[in-house]
Amino acid sequence: MKNLVKAQADWFKSGSPWIWLNGGAVAICMVMVVGLLGLIAVRGFGHFWPADILQTSIVDREGARHIIMGEEVRSEIIPAAVARDGGYIVEQDVELITRYLFKMGNRDVNGRDFSWFLETGMEKWEYPADAISIERREWGNFYGYPVAIKEQDKLISELSSADFWQQLEQRLNRALELHGQIHRIEKSDIGRINKRMDDLRLERRRLELDGVKGGQLTAADAEFAARRAELEAEYSVIKKTRDDLLAQATRDKLIARTADGKEVVIAFDHIVRVTRPNEMGVFAKLGQYAERFWEFMSDEPREANTEGGIFPAIFGTLTMVIVMSIMVTPFGVLAAIYLREYAKQGTFLKIIRISVYNLAGVPSIVYGVFGLGFFVYTLGGNLDELFYAESLPSPTFGTPGLFWASLTLALLTLPIVIVSTEEGLSRIPSTIRQGSLALGATKAETLWKVVVPLATPAMMTGLILAIARAAGEVAPLMLVGVVKLAPALPVDGNYPYLHLDQKIMHLGFHIYDVGFQSPNVEAARPLVYATSLTLVLLIITLNITAIKIRNNLREKYRSASD
Repeated sequence: MKNLVKAQADWFKSGSPWIWLNGGAVAICMVMVVGLLGLIAVRGFGHFWPADILQTSIVDREGARHIIMGEEVRSEIIPAAVARDGGYIVEQDVELITRYLFKMGNRDVNGRDFSWFLETGMEKWEYPADAISIERREWGNFYGYPVAIKEQDKLISELSSADFWQQLEQRLNRALELHGQIHRIEKSDIGRINKRMDDLRLERRRLELDGVKGGQLTAADAEFAARRAELEAEYSVIKKTRDDLLAQATRDKLIARTADGKEVVIAFDHIVRVTRPNEMGVFAKLGQYAERFWEFMSDEPREANTEGGIFPAIFGTLTMVIVMSIMVTPFGVLAAIYLREYAKQGTFLKIIRISVYNLAGVPSIVYGVFGLGFFVYTLGGNLDELFYAESLPSPTFGTPGLFWASLTLALLTLPIVIVSTEEGLSRIPSTIRQGSLALGATKAETLWKVVVPLATPAMMTGLILAIARAAGEVAPLMLVGVVKLAPALPVDGNYPYLHLDQKIMHLGFHIYDVGFQSPNVEAARPLVYATSLTLVLLIITLNITAIKIRNNLREKYRSASD
């Protein structure tokens, strides 16, 4: 017994229990992280799988029977007393009852997308072969049966016709192609002309502010009128082309029927896709899944951000992080070099370091308020008065935008870069500095050619931490440049190509808006999961890229020092 107690005491003294405890804690954390990511992936990316369309009939509270059609979203078991309190007829000996949430679509017909139905009085589910799901640009999905295709008022094909589905696919592809052409004309060609027209207005206003009068102003007005006439003539040609395409796009119409017999006319230019999930096999559904997922990643949002894609939010997040990194890295590195290599050690320097450490713990919303007050209103307002006076009272930089959001995040992450760089500089042995000086190098040459390259991996570590924090911040961005909907990207073909004054979308704010501000909660739920996982994957990608660069630099300078 004594030997056993002694062995246990020796085991505890050896530190092995703490090794196992730490290993177990790390394993539990990894399982939790992987489990969380798996839950988000299943709940989010499972939304893009084409679900089968069911049809059944139910009995409402008044005892009337109705035919319903849609997709099963989820089910849950509730006490039967809750159903009785809601006015439903449930047998007294029943204690628990199942209810189902159906996505019925047809919001323009029924006024609602999702509804709960009790299993009591519900008939057996059927999966009709001809049932279709129509994803529309407005009013959400439509579930029902196709009836006929019309071109203007001329009947082209009916469901009983042998070429009906071929006609539907051909005319839908044509409508999608025309819609893409119209979209490109509106965003590119018409947008370019509008930009040039606005530049003319601002140029005329600038002459007035410069005090140009008399004959010079008259000559300038004549030139402006000629240039404006050229733009208007160009706009007329483009508008005619757009109107012709729009007339072609609205030519074809699909006649469809709901499960309860109501007929609906849907223009093909309002349709995104038509599917028959009940007739699709696994491989066909996989293809449809890939198409929907790609649309989610590459398209603009629709229907109050509850449909469509999130590409503007992805692009805005990535652009903001890159601009932030460009600004925070040189300032953070220079500040750390000064504090470590040049500043005189003493009480004042200790106060500065304590202040830097405290800045890292300041709530992010405080940075947002500071950025709004100082960057936007003070700096931005003064820039407008100095360089963009012709645009006033409409602000250019005196309003939240990409540049101020990036600068606010740079200020937010600056302490992280400073601390990481300082720690990297402090780990470089003094013998390396002394050896460089002994060989005749100056202090500046030693710093920039020997010390700083060896500290580059630590600088990259600070940048990695800064990127990880900046990409996930939301609170300050709501004040300094991020908005709910900004489908126009901050990069386009108009000079200066990157528009730092433009407002952007952000994945973090998009998650908040869709999850808590959406008028259609059930439709937004899977998009919250999918967008959250996209944000996590984007942060992981940025971090892996930075880590790869850091490791390459570490190996490079390690081999050089050897």
